[in-house]
Amino acid sequence: MNLYPINAGHLKLDGGAMFGVVPKSLWSRTNPTDTNNMIDIATRCLLIEDGNRLILIDTGMGNKQSDKFYSHYHLWGDFNLDKSLKQYGFHRDDITDVFMTHLHFDHCGGSIQWNKDRTGYEPAFKNAHFWSNEDHWTWATKPNRREKASFLKENILPMEESGQLKFTSISKDKILKNLELGFDIFYADGHTDKQMIPLIKYQDKTIAFMADLLPTVGHIPLPYVMGYDTRPLLTLNEKESFLNMAADNNFYLFLEHDAHNEIITVQKTEKGVRLKDVFTTRDIFN
Repeated sequence: MNLYPINAGHLKLDGGAMFGVVPKSLWSRTNPTDTNNMIDIATRCLLIEDGNRLILIDTGMGNKQSDKFYSHYHLWGDFNLDKSLKQYGFHRDDITDVFMTHLHFDHCGGSIQWNKDRTGYEPAFKNAHFWSNEDHWTWATKPNRREKASFLKENILPMEESGQLKFTSISKDKILKNLELGFDIFYADGHTDKQMIPLIKYQDKTIAFMADLLPTVGHIPLPYVMGYDTRPLLTLNEKESFLNMAADNNFYLFLEHDAHNEIITVQKTEKGVRLKDVFTTRDIFN
């Protein structure tokens, strides 16, 4: 098995929204802002090469939305999904599976693109299955008013219309062993219903793709919960459970949204679980 970080682009988000009720004087120590109170955000995806399968976890925002839409997110840097795939010798047509942690636009927008004459939409990965789960799919296609702006139908419905959509199983247990894709899944419901956190066995390590359960290093303290989360008290409990498990088992946490820290480990302290070490993907994916 080989793992590759795939940078689908950088954006900026409001720091207050990213940290909810926590005062700026605290969270800005780890996530400094610009003059508009915006913090740096990555959309760092992960490519798994395992035998004949190429599994891409999340796809970033994509490029099919309007200029007005993107202006709200202050895109920066010279990164995109195609360029990042090419860096490792791959093309989007090589991808066999696209696994979406959840269907918010910044995680699945790159899965769907305009068709050639821009009259409609088509899968951006023509040879891939798109993986979600049935509970989250229902949640996303019949969105609540709080999340409606994050679940864009043009990102979601074409997956089903193409016939390329598949669902993982759902278990009453928090962790499900997914034999089809070859990694375990931790289910978290605080940010959005049935968000999926992949746990990938790589050499002698467990790589946890953290999605929005832990967006950045600055979100490690339990009360540091995003204002975007639909059930913040549930997120707090899920974070506590997961971070304790990560500390006990020395998980390597792959941070999708931290623009400046790629992989971290955590440890238990008198103040709770805290940051232990920071790694680059080159340190770990050798």
